[in-house]
Amino acid sequence: MTELLLLICAYLIGSIATAVWVSKGVFGIDIREHGSGNAGATNTFRVLGPKAGTFVMVVDMLKGILAIKLSLLIPYYQQPDNLTQLVNLQIGLGLAAVLGHVFPIWAGFRGGKGIATLFGMVLAIQPWVALSCVGVFLLILFLTRYVSLSSIIASIAFPVLILFIFKEEELYYRIFAIAVALMVVLTHQKNIARLLTGTESKVPLFKNRRGLRRRRDEE
Repeated sequence: MTELLLLICAYLIGSIATAVWVSKGVFGIDIREHGSGNAGATNTFRVLGPKAGTFVMVVDMLKGILAIKLSLLIPYYQQPDNLTQLVNLQIGLGLAAVLGHVFPIWAGFRGGKGIATLFGMVLAIQPWVALSCVGVFLLILFLTRYVSLSSIIASIAFPVLILFIFKEEELYYRIFAIAVALMVVLTHQKNIARLLTGTESKVPLFKNRRGLRRRRDEE
């Protein structure tokens, strides 16, 4: 019963619609009506600029971290002999937060793709693996300016790191890592199609919001 309540709490945490609230509260627009229509950090970068995009990404990551930390509320899982059960609970909590991000109850069940929240979840469970994935993400982003491509490659690097570099022994976590890579690839099919046709948008890493402000002034 306690685990179920924590899963619900993790979902509600994940449902914090950061991109939607920032776009409406600060910029007076609904991010879901602009750019790709996605309520995530990538579209926020693209539409509102790097400052807003970075803020949304950080908060969305914190949602995943906070969801994992809910496991600390049950002393049973903190005992050394219950490591497997702890990992299983943490994966469940993290996935509940990701589900909340994708289908947020606070924003009409129209959210983002959950990449930042998923990363926060991995950061809380396996920080060195997560930081390695960040390195891959940032390298690809710097070279290409494509957040979608960076996310896809970083997600594929995740199970590679788990299986061959860090050699994680926990079976469920290994399965989870492979599932994450498959999930990210499947949820980015449209992005992959645009990348192949050369129509995917790049993020303005070194640009400000003048373009957005000018468009708003003209409306």
